[in-house]
Amino acid sequence: MDTRSRIPVGPPISSPLPSYWHNPKSPLAKTQEPSTDSPTTPYTHLIIGSGISGTMIAFNIFRSSPSAHIAMLEAREICSGATGRNGGHTKAASYLSYVGHVRELGKQEALKIARLEYANIVKTHALAGELGIECENAVCKTVDVVYDRDAFEHGKRAVKMLREDMNEEERGEGKAGWYRVYEEVEEVKRKFFVAGKNENATVKEEEKVVGAFEYLAGRIHAYRFTTGVLAECVRQGLELCANTPVHDIRPSNQKSEQGEALWNVHTQHATFTASKVIIATNGYTPYLLKEMQGAIVPLRGQITAQRPRSTTKLPSPLPTTYSFIYRTGFEYMIPRPLPDGTQHIIMGGGLGRLPANGLSEYGTVDDSRLNTENTAYLRETCTGYFGTANWGEKSAEEAEQPVVQEWTGIMGATSDERPFVGQVPGKRGLWISAGFNGHGMVLCLKSAEALVKMMGEGVMPEWFPESYLITEERLERCRFQMKTDADSRTSQL
Repeated sequence: MDTRSRIPVGPPISSPLPSYWHNPKSPLAKTQEPSTDSPTTPYTHLIIGSGISGTMIAFNIFRSSPSAHIAMLEAREICSGATGRNGGHTKAASYLSYVGHVRELGKQEALKIARLEYANIVKTHALAGELGIECENAVCKTVDVVYDRDAFEHGKRAVKMLREDMNEEERGEGKAGWYRVYEEVEEVKRKFFVAGKNENATVKEEEKVVGAFEYLAGRIHAYRFTTGVLAECVRQGLELCANTPVHDIRPSNQKSEQGEALWNVHTQHATFTASKVIIATNGYTPYLLKEMQGAIVPLRGQITAQRPRSTTKLPSPLPTTYSFIYRTGFEYMIPRPLPDGTQHIIMGGGLGRLPANGLSEYGTVDDSRLNTENTAYLRETCTGYFGTANWGEKSAEEAEQPVVQEWTGIMGATSDERPFVGQVPGKRGLWISAGFNGHGMVLCLKSAEALVKMMGEGVMPEWFPESYLITEERLERCRFQMKTDADSRTSQL
């Protein structure tokens, strides 16, 4: 991993694989304003990156400072990175990391993280409703179906510990501390429509269901949600500039009217000047901030959209979202209801099935191609987990594998599995919110809220985890060495 983390990070490539979610594309996709001539008036804020992180930062700035003068730069089309290429899952699985967080950070900090993740899910779906964004917005239950005895026993201990540490209200159904544990395999099979063992022909080990955990999550069309929020920001004055990759950020010789130091942001078209520059580029961050090399490492994820067989016995849509946890990794899955009453199954993951637990996918920003070994595996996952009896037999008219589309996207991995949020040490006016470990849909909204408060008031909100802050000490400590995906069960696009 040390070798992969040293690969110099480049900018986003110009021709990524088409994303399933980009059909149709947003009217904002290719927006480019101001003109390519260098703007003459410095911006109060300049945001690099148009995914959910950058978008929510812009949204929160406008809520606190309606007269702010903000520009957003994107290397490719708007929302063409991980947010527009993810699995549509708002799922925290806080219990999986809770024990480790308590051990490393203490109970209060671990509780802050779990509570933030839950609040982020609730607020994301609430905001979609508040703004009236049509984005397949649904809060629902989720299930983790477990195929490894040690993982299941650890999960039971973690759930018990988390529930005991949460207050009584939080243990109520649908709250942050609500979990239901299923230990009877027949009940898991019946309630969640899964086979008793993994029937994936590419998996050589026998993997039997040992239990399951049910809790609150959600599903959302993240591309439509994010571009919907962006549209609201544009109405408030946000200037979008797509297809404008940033190549350098340097201190300016100018000062603002208030006497603040300014930053120059250099692109192929123009030089932009701003009092505050916010880097929201996730896995691509080390390209712009060399001190982040090895602290944030690009990680390529792969996802499929699959169509159940015509003879399927699965309800449409499935009422829950899923994760499937095995000894070396996991997959994540949501149902996507279609207007005709059928559904697509969005299934991503597979890193744990690759050599060295997907080591080859770290350090690359190439989302123009698939990992063919992962393709062979992912295309069998629905049959594997649901079983032929539920997924359906292939009819004479159907394709060998009912895959609608397959694509990749670039996540930002950190060695402690926590994002970097705050002012870059030693660089006043330069801010960062990046390194979300495939967990951005349950972290970015609240991280943006905290970042904007820090920028505006100079204080961190009491509810925000201190362990998410970027510091010189943490940067020095959080360099990747020998770490693989087997050490984590939370990474998902």
